[in-house]
Amino acid sequence: MIRAVLTLLLALAWSATAQADELRPASLSLTQNDGGSWTLAWKQPVTRPDEALVVPEIPANCRFASDIARRVAVNALLGTVRLQCEGPLAGGTIGAPDLVISGDALVRVKPLESPVQAYRLTAAEPVATIATEPSTWQVWRSYFGLGVEHILEGWDHLLFVIALVLLVVGGWSVVKAATAFTIAHSITLAAVTFGYAGLPSRPVEALIALSIVFLAVEVARGNHDTLTRRLPWLVAFAFGLFHGFGFAGALREIGLPQGEVPAALISFNLGVEAGQLLVIAIVIAIRALIQRFAAATEPAAIKLAAYAIGITGSYWLIERLVS
Repeated sequence: MIRAVLTLLLALAWSATAQADELRPASLSLTQNDGGSWTLAWKQPVTRPDEALVVPEIPANCRFASDIARRVAVNALLGTVRLQCEGPLAGGTIGAPDLVISGDALVRVKPLESPVQAYRLTAAEPVATIATEPSTWQVWRSYFGLGVEHILEGWDHLLFVIALVLLVVGGWSVVKAATAFTIAHSITLAAVTFGYAGLPSRPVEALIALSIVFLAVEVARGNHDTLTRRLPWLVAFAFGLFHGFGFAGALREIGLPQGEVPAALISFNLGVEAGQLLVIAIVIAIRALIQRFAAATEPAAIKLAAYAIGITGSYWLIERLVS
C-alpha cells in the first residue's frame, strides 16, 4: 500500500508539469449588435492547431449571416460569426455538446438593453436555455463550479497547498495556515477584480513557482526550527497574496457578468476554497493511513513527496523565468 501511495504522489507531481495554473474552459459569447444582429464568438481549447473548429448550436430563431472566421491562438481555436435573429432570444437554447466532452464551457449572452447572462455548460448539460432576465443563482452556480475546477486543475496552486499540509503538523495548525492562505488570496483577488491592484502575469507565475520550491525545501529539511515551521500561517499569508494574482488572472480570462460581479467573485472564491478543502482532507487522510499502517515510513514518504514537488516547482520556475 505504501508503495502505491508513493507512486501516486510522484505521478501526480510529474503530471502537473503540463497543467500549471491552467483554467482554459471553452467559452461562448453571444453579443447583440443592434436589432436582430448578433455576434457569436467562441474559444475552443485544443492540443493541436490543426484540429477542426467545432461550431456551437444557436437558437432556433437565428441563422448564420456571415462566414465563420477561424483564428489560432495559444492552446485554442477562436471562431467568430455574425447571426441574424428574428425576435427575442428568451426561451431559445445555445450550447456546444462537442466542446464539453472533456471539460466545461462558459456561455455569456449580452443583450443591448438588459444584464449579461452567464451559464456553465457541462457534459451532462451541454446546452443552456436563455432566460428573459438573468438570475443570481445562475451566476453563483456557474462561478462556484469554475472555482472548484480552477483549484483542482491549477496544479501550481494545488502543489502549494499539498506542500503546506505536509509542512504543518497538527490539525489546528493546518486550519490556521489554510485560513491565512485563503484570506490572503481573497484580498488580492478582490483588489484586482475591482481595479485596486495589479501585477504582470509572468512575474506572478514565477513567484508562485518560487513559493512551491520554497515550501518543498522546508518540507524536505525535516523538523528544523525555522520561521516557516514556527509561523506557517505567516508564510501562507505572504505567498497567498501572489497566488491571489494568479486566481485573478484566471477570472479575468473567464470574464465577469455585468451587474453580478460581487456574486461571481464570491462564488468563484468559495469554489476555490471548496476544492482546496477537499485536497487538504485527502492529504491528511493519506498521512493518517501511513501513520496507522506504516508509521516508520512516514518521514521517507514525506521527503520523497517534497522532492517531487520541489523538482516540479523548479521546472516551472526556470521555464517561467526563461519565457
